[in-house]
Amino acid sequence: MQEINMRNYAHLGDAVWELFVREHVVDLCQKPKDLHKMTTKFVNCSYQAEMLNLIEEDLTEYEQEIKRRARNMEVPVARRNNQSEYRQATAFEALIGYWYREDKERLKSIFEKLLSEIFK
Repeated sequence: MQEINMRNYAHLGDAVWELFVREHVVDLCQKPKDLHKMTTKFVNCSYQAEMLNLIEEDLTEYEQEIKRRARNMEVPVARRNNQSEYRQATAFEALIGYWYREDKERLKSIFEKLLSEIFK
Protein backbone atom coordinates (compact mmCIF):
# COMPACT_ATOMS: atom_id res chain seq x y z
CA MET A 1 0.00 0.00 0.00
CA GLN A 2 1.31 3.45 -0.87
CA GLU A 3 2.18 5.71 2.06
CA ILE A 4 0.10 8.89 2.24
CA ASN A 5 1.21 12.27 3.56
CA MET A 6 1.32 13.03 7.28
CA ARG A 7 -1.63 15.42 7.21
CA ASN A 8 -3.79 12.70 5.67
CA TYR A 9 -2.62 10.14 8.22
CA ALA A 10 -3.51 12.63 10.98
CA HIS A 11 -6.92 13.28 9.42
CA LEU A 12 -7.66 9.56 9.31
CA GLY A 13 -6.17 8.97 12.76
CA ASP A 14 -8.40 11.66 14.27
CA ALA A 15 -11.49 9.79 13.06
CA VAL A 16 -10.19 6.38 14.12
CA TRP A 17 -9.31 7.67 17.61
CA GLU A 18 -12.73 9.26 18.07
CA LEU A 19 -14.48 6.08 16.94
CA PHE A 20 -12.34 4.03 19.33
CA VAL A 21 -13.30 6.31 22.23
CA ARG A 22 -16.97 6.39 21.24
CA GLU A 23 -17.10 2.58 21.04
CA HIS A 24 -16.03 2.42 24.67
CA VAL A 25 -17.99 5.30 26.19
CA VAL A 26 -21.34 4.01 24.89
CA ASP A 27 -21.06 1.23 27.47
CA LEU A 28 -20.51 3.71 30.28
CA CYS A 29 -23.46 6.07 29.99
CA GLN A 30 -26.84 6.47 28.29
CA LYS A 31 -27.60 10.19 28.04
CA PRO A 32 -26.40 11.95 24.87
CA LYS A 33 -25.08 14.90 26.89
CA ASP A 34 -23.02 12.53 29.08
CA LEU A 35 -21.77 10.64 26.02
CA HIS A 36 -20.59 13.87 24.43
CA LYS A 37 -18.96 15.10 27.62
CA MET A 38 -17.10 11.83 28.16
CA THR A 39 -16.04 11.61 24.51
CA THR A 40 -14.64 15.14 24.43
CA LYS A 41 -12.72 14.39 27.61
CA PHE A 42 -10.64 11.90 25.61
CA VAL A 43 -10.81 13.39 22.10
CA ASN A 44 -8.97 16.67 22.49
CA CYS A 45 -5.55 18.10 21.90
CA SER A 46 -4.16 17.90 25.42
CA TYR A 47 -5.39 14.36 26.08
CA GLN A 48 -4.04 13.08 22.77
CA ALA A 49 -0.67 14.68 23.56
CA GLU A 50 -0.70 12.77 26.87
CA MET A 51 -1.47 9.53 25.02
CA LEU A 52 1.51 10.10 22.74
CA ASN A 53 3.72 10.42 25.82
CA LEU A 54 2.38 7.09 27.11
CA ILE A 55 3.29 5.16 23.97
CA GLU A 56 6.47 7.02 23.05
CA GLU A 57 8.83 4.45 24.56
CA ASP A 58 7.12 1.68 22.57
CA LEU A 59 7.61 3.32 19.18
CA THR A 60 9.91 1.76 16.61
CA GLU A 61 12.50 3.85 14.84
CA TYR A 62 10.20 4.21 11.81
CA GLU A 63 7.25 5.21 14.03
CA GLN A 64 9.49 7.80 15.71
CA GLU A 65 10.14 9.20 12.24
CA ILE A 66 6.40 9.42 11.52
CA LYS A 67 5.92 11.17 14.86
CA ARG A 68 8.71 13.64 14.08
CA ARG A 69 7.44 14.40 10.57
CA ALA A 70 3.86 14.91 11.76
CA ARG A 71 4.92 17.01 14.74
CA ASN A 72 6.93 19.31 12.47
CA MET A 73 4.09 20.09 10.05
CA GLU A 74 2.93 23.69 9.79
CA VAL A 75 0.44 24.61 12.51
CA PRO A 76 -2.83 26.32 11.50
CA VAL A 77 -3.08 29.95 12.65
CA ALA A 78 -6.03 29.21 14.97
CA ARG A 79 -3.94 26.63 16.88
CA ARG A 80 -0.79 28.68 17.41
CA ASN A 81 -1.54 29.53 21.06
CA ASN A 82 -1.12 25.87 22.00
CA GLN A 83 1.42 24.99 19.36
CA SER A 84 3.44 22.37 21.23
CA GLU A 85 0.38 20.47 22.44
CA TYR A 86 -1.28 20.69 19.03
CA ARG A 87 1.84 19.30 17.35
CA GLN A 88 1.99 16.38 19.79
CA ALA A 89 -1.70 15.60 19.23
CA THR A 90 -1.19 15.75 15.46
CA ALA A 91 1.72 13.32 15.75
CA PHE A 92 -0.48 10.97 17.80
CA GLU A 93 -3.25 11.15 15.19
CA ALA A 94 -0.78 10.54 12.36
CA LEU A 95 0.50 7.42 14.09
CA ILE A 96 -3.06 6.16 14.63
CA GLY A 97 -3.85 6.83 10.95
CA TYR A 98 -0.64 5.11 9.85
CA TRP A 99 -1.34 2.01 11.93
CA TYR A 100 -4.95 1.92 10.78
CA ARG A 101 -3.86 1.80 7.13
CA GLU A 102 -0.65 -0.15 7.38
CA ASP A 103 -0.66 -2.35 10.52
CA LYS A 104 -3.99 -3.04 12.22
CA GLU A 105 -2.39 -5.55 14.62
CA ARG A 106 -0.03 -2.86 15.87
CA LEU A 107 -2.96 -0.47 16.22
CA LYS A 108 -4.84 -3.09 18.22
CA SER A 109 -1.93 -3.56 20.63
CA ILE A 110 -1.51 0.21 21.09
CA PHE A 111 -5.25 0.59 21.71
CA GLU A 112 -5.14 -2.20 24.30
CA LYS A 113 -2.36 -0.37 26.14
CA LEU A 114 -4.23 2.94 25.98
CA LEU A 115 -7.54 1.39 26.98
CA SER A 116 -6.22 0.49 30.39
CA GLU A 117 -5.03 4.07 30.81
CA ILE A 118 -8.22 5.74 29.61
CA PHE A 119 -10.75 3.83 31.66
CA LYS A 120 -8.80 3.12 34.82
